[in-house]
Amino acid sequence: MTTRATSRNALCGWTVQRWEITFPNGPARPSGHRASREDQVIRNNRFPSIRSLRAFEAAARHMSFTLAAQELNLTQGAVSHQIRSLEELLEHPLFTREGNAIVLTETGRDYLVMARSVIAELRIATNEAIDRDSENSLTIGCLGTFSIKCLMPNLKSFMDAHPDFKVTVRTIGPSEKTAAQDCDVTIHYGHRSQWPSLTSHEITRETLFPVCSPAYLDAGPGLTQPADLMHYRLIETRSPLILRDDWLIWLKSAGVDDLDPPDRIICDLLFPSYQAAIEGIGVALGRSAVVKDDLVAGRLVEPFAIRTQTHLGYHLLLSPHRRPSAAVEAFQAWVLGPFKDAISD
Repeated sequence: MTTRATSRNALCGWTVQRWEITFPNGPARPSGHRASREDQVIRNNRFPSIRSLRAFEAAARHMSFTLAAQELNLTQGAVSHQIRSLEELLEHPLFTREGNAIVLTETGRDYLVMARSVIAELRIATNEAIDRDSENSLTIGCLGTFSIKCLMPNLKSFMDAHPDFKVTVRTIGPSEKTAAQDCDVTIHYGHRSQWPSLTSHEITRETLFPVCSPAYLDAGPGLTQPADLMHYRLIETRSPLILRDDWLIWLKSAGVDDLDPPDRIICDLLFPSYQAAIEGIGVALGRSAVVKDDLVAGRLVEPFAIRTQTHLGYHLLLSPHRRPSAAVEAFQAWVLGPFKDAISD
């Protein structure tokens, strides 16, 4: 059983969650005993290490000790040791094995909420303590493909205009559905209704259309109508993080939703899909902002004049609880001005 008390620091604007976790190995204590129990926990040194919490959170996010070890630059044995230490402290298992996969236990699911809250609050407190007097520090969270294809090719103009800003770019994954708590601003993909608690500014609405390399197009039998895709290799993007490939949307709008080409290659993220198209491996489905520069440079071509407008797009997300700064305000003005113009059709 897990209980939580929430308090707000009016000066800093933080929301601090105080967690008390009890497990069914002893009777519940009345609230009047809280202070003595906390004193006993302190005296017994029953505090998890930040290393153990980070190892547990990473393993739970990836559902893999191996991927957690790669992220934290540790050995798999070190991650296992940290999680085992945490389980010994809690006197409860956090994971169970089901075949070759690991699964969170009920205790693990409850404790994960606390662990993420602690790590996020510690990151925010540390960053704000370091940059407390700095108006020029800016951490940008951005999806990997959008960062490579759109943000980085244009970021120099922003930094040239603000040479005193200290800029950090952090890559976020498609599974991170909210603004990253350790970033000042986040650029994410979706619909503004996905982030009701955040301030959202649409950068660009996306259109979808097939793209391939000029050499791949010339080597094939010809793409004059969507049904001709049957004779080409399609590059699909789908993974446990990206549940639906965009091809389904475009094929339906092009009137060939029953098309089932026999030759396909599947990539787990957009960037390798587009690179595969540039290398002449097949036909990918482009998002307008992301492939714009490749079309201009001639690395990709658009075989059809059929584009599908979606209700999704890239958005700049800001938390209303974070302290505004000169760097954030300048970046917002740049993103919604020169940058938006540069990547839009």
